[in-house]
Amino acid sequence: MDDIVELTAGPPVHGGHCLARLDGRVVFLRHAIPGERVRARLTETRRKGHWRADAIEVVAASEHRVPQVWPEAGPGGVGGGELGHIDLPGQLEFKRAVVDDALARIAGLPAEHPIRTGLHVQHPPGEDERGGLRYRTRIDLIADGAGRAGMYRYRSHEVLPVTQMPLAAAGIDLAELVATRWQPGARIEAVAPTVGEPLVLVDGEPRRGRRRVVREQVATAAGSWSYRVDAAGFWQVHTRAPQVLVTAVLAAADAAPGETAWDLYSGAGLLTLPLADAVGETGAVHAVEADPRAGRSARRNAHARDQIRLHESPTEAALTALPAADVVVLDPPRSGAGQAVMSHLTARRPRRIVYVACDPAALARDLAYAREGGYDVTALTGYDLFPHTHHVECVAVLEPGVPVASQEEVR
Repeated sequence: MDDIVELTAGPPVHGGHCLARLDGRVVFLRHAIPGERVRARLTETRRKGHWRADAIEVVAASEHRVPQVWPEAGPGGVGGGELGHIDLPGQLEFKRAVVDDALARIAGLPAEHPIRTGLHVQHPPGEDERGGLRYRTRIDLIADGAGRAGMYRYRSHEVLPVTQMPLAAAGIDLAELVATRWQPGARIEAVAPTVGEPLVLVDGEPRRGRRRVVREQVATAAGSWSYRVDAAGFWQVHTRAPQVLVTAVLAAADAAPGETAWDLYSGAGLLTLPLADAVGETGAVHAVEADPRAGRSARRNAHARDQIRLHESPTEAALTALPAADVVVLDPPRSGAGQAVMSHLTARRPRRIVYVACDPAALARDLAYAREGGYDVTALTGYDLFPHTHHVECVAVLEPGVPVASQEEVR
């Protein structure tokens, strides 16, 4: 079979693909938009279940198609800009459809469920004016065999040198990083914090000086918070993401003075500090984080608030020792919280669970477990904190309801 085929792009699926079919076989098609007719290069044909392809020529274009904002992330290029050929409204619809599909197939929410009928994905303030560019305050590069800064080709260990990265925040000096010749194989991390000078880490160590802790400032209508974070540790990469998530979580949790809250997978304390101020000195926030680096940052950030109790432990191991909670907030890794954690949470019967998710499929699985445990999804909003990529953040609210049949029982 010739490796160039003509395909019609079907609905979007998680990962930045459109679902297409070739002689009855499922093809995951990148760099296309639902409804388009394209000529595509088959890139993976050895799988029995599905093949993969990249659109390389558009036969019939969508109204949402625009020139790729980052050509080096186009067909055959590096990962990290797979939706750069879609205008911003089209990206929101693409991501809304992906979340809705997960809610239907995995969480088992019927089409008439109010969460699905009212589902929307929104941008942070000012995104349209920025064109979805210059938002990443952290970027990761790797040096190729010649010492040139680059990124991995999509689904490959081959390093491609880069000359541009339009998603990088203005504080990151990409030109200098590209002009430098590095030790082959070196990992290069550039960080542009909200407070202070940018810095570069090479293989986890500061390139110049000894500073490896950066300062971040988050301001919302509810208050302002300062954080000290390990430069190599996790922090939301979009310039507006901390503000957006703190605002959304505080509104969703609606924690009152004197209440007890859990902040699971709490990291450096992005949500811990605002929750502590919400419950006040008479309340308590129990923050659980397994990563020692994040735990050190959390201790620095929480030292002035006596109502914060830090637990450096895997989440599942810590749950049985925690006191009853009025509100639970969790922001698990991409793999989700899992059945054991969700079952424990629903068994403890907090009045509200606020789930922050970076993966729609993992979120949907955990929502299904929560529904089996007698909690219903009462609110869910998607946030496009990663424009021009397939990633989407969601904040979901769960409240006590009526248990539903498990997916196994339904089948």
